[in-house]
Amino acid sequence: MNYAIIALIILFLSLLWHPLSLIVFTLFMSAWLFFYFLRESPLVVFGYEVGDKAVLLLLTVFTVVFLLLTDVTVNIVVALFVAVAVIVAHAAVRRTDDLPVSDVGFEDESGARVVYSRNTGGLGERLPLKDTASSSFSASN
Repeated sequence: MNYAIIALIILFLSLLWHPLSLIVFTLFMSAWLFFYFLRESPLVVFGYEVGDKAVLLLLTVFTVVFLLLTDVTVNIVVALFVAVAVIVAHAAVRRTDDLPVSDVGFEDESGARVVYSRNTGGLGERLPLKDTASSSFSASN
């Protein structure tokens, strides 16, 4: 999601000298905010739940197509190439070893919590579930 924001900011900056395109972009930016960034619950259209990837894809396609209709094709293409270059450069130099450690786990057939730790690279200890409806776990019985 953060990469989408970076791409949209770069696209916005490339359209500063094209007022019609900037108006179209501002309308689509409000659609981005409403349908993607500020949404708390899943998007439901005609009784069907639409996933985040589908919303992202549709908003991207509609934004680019409608901006291309405003005759700023070169600006959009250059802005998208710059955005991709910035995103790839960030992904290449991003370090993940200083991120907080998160243990990923699953519940086995006996109801015990099996924890996989990124630090050890293998299965860790079994933790009994405290409450199956809650996300908190306890190592004590």
